[in-house]
Amino acid sequence: MKLLPSIAVKAIIYCRVSSKAQETDGSGLTSQQTRCERYAADKGYEVVATFPDTVSGGGDFMRRKGMVALLSFLDAHPNERFVVIFDDLKRYSRDVEFHLKLKREMDARGAIRECLNFKFSDTPEGELHEIMIAATGQYERKSNARQVAQKMKARMDSGYYVLRAPIGYEYRKVPGRGRMLFPVEPLASIIREGFEGFASGRFATQAEVSRFFETFPNFPRNKDGLVLRQKVIDILRHPIYTGHICSDHYGIHWLKAHHEPIISVELFQKVQERRSIHAHAPKRANIGDDFALRGVAACAACGANLRSSWSKGKYKSYPYYLCQTRKCPSYGKSIPRDRLEGEVGEIIKSLQPGPKLIDLVTAMFREAWDAKRAQAKEIVASSKQEMVRLDKEIDAILDRILSATNDTVVRRFEQKVEQLEQRKALMAENMHKHVEPESAYTEKLELALQFLANPWKLWDSGNIKVRRLVLKLTFAGPVAYCRNQGARTPEISFPFKVLQAGTGIEVWNGGS
Repeated sequence: MKLLPSIAVKAIIYCRVSSKAQETDGSGLTSQQTRCERYAADKGYEVVATFPDTVSGGGDFMRRKGMVALLSFLDAHPNERFVVIFDDLKRYSRDVEFHLKLKREMDARGAIRECLNFKFSDTPEGELHEIMIAATGQYERKSNARQVAQKMKARMDSGYYVLRAPIGYEYRKVPGRGRMLFPVEPLASIIREGFEGFASGRFATQAEVSRFFETFPNFPRNKDGLVLRQKVIDILRHPIYTGHICSDHYGIHWLKAHHEPIISVELFQKVQERRSIHAHAPKRANIGDDFALRGVAACAACGANLRSSWSKGKYKSYPYYLCQTRKCPSYGKSIPRDRLEGEVGEIIKSLQPGPKLIDLVTAMFREAWDAKRAQAKEIVASSKQEMVRLDKEIDAILDRILSATNDTVVRRFEQKVEQLEQRKALMAENMHKHVEPESAYTEKLELALQFLANPWKLWDSGNIKVRRLVLKLTFAGPVAYCRNQGARTPEISFPFKVLQAGTGIEVWNGGS
């Protein structure tokens, strides 16, 4: 049995892993601490503190919270000497410069370093051995970092994003393809709406986009519960959402990726244009989810759009439309919502075509579809030619970059290449839009016929969004409404106008 000294030597344990994931593996913090505690017990040391770290071994040790706390502990006990125990010398440092600096810091505080698999010595041979081990660790760290960087670049060049998943995406493992980005709802839809709102002017500033994101409890935010403006800027300028990879660090510009895009390249460009010119379109007023005709119904007397509001009665509130133009004879006179929207519904009901019109509509749709497909083929062919020309222009610029010696000129060439790559991405996206399978004809014809055959059925669903869509597709302008005489006959949209004048026979349920 080993006899312990009458006054036990006080010891401090330092443990470190390079990442949070390593905490649970064989070289984790717990196993390191256990080995160090057994070592201390065998030596007869009293362990008074343990300081763990979960950061990379390279760089300044003063960036490690655990090591900073350890040195602070030594500073707080200047009259005591401690043994600092490490599981492995590589846990101590993997950088020659900072290894020597940390040694001086320990010596200045009177600390004695001890390692489970290395014996420190003040002899020249011992110091040389210590430096050689630190140098070996430094080489391994930098070599590993280089290999990781090379593998990351190779995977990025293959169209797979490898950095932290942007908000709205998550990584999933795909057999044979590794980890890939996939849109995750509802964040993907929120991101898309943020882009669309800023591009259209619904959000006047990026700060308004930030406030929009904050309305969703599950949207990531900082510790204060805020979505910072810089986070919004990072989102709005990130091409990853278009399904492309851009990286100045890896020299990648608008490379088509394998993950599904959340927005189009066209929408992304509109957002960048608004960001660059600092446009401040006013934020649209909240049109509410209770009034389908807000922005569509107009006062027959003055032509101004009718406003909508709820009027509070004795027992409940009532919805009304009203004109708020001060000099208008109908100023302030309310119109019950149900009466106005009911009369507009009757107009929509009267546009319902009879059975004889279905064949005509089908023939017209087929003719329009064939014309569109012919036009699309021409667009695709010209786009392919343009992409070939862009490739040649990019190759020519790359050749000039290789021969350029001025850094400013090189940067300008690189910016030009990035612009051309972005243009190629936009053209590729437009080409894809114009290539539709023949099955799409049947699907879109069916949708068109469903609407033209019975627009009132959709209107009668009562869904506000559906009703607004019916209004948009049915009428070519505002619906004028007189408080005393009712709704005026509005101008109908082009499809209904063509059908109404197309035959000269009675094809409308509501008349000839």
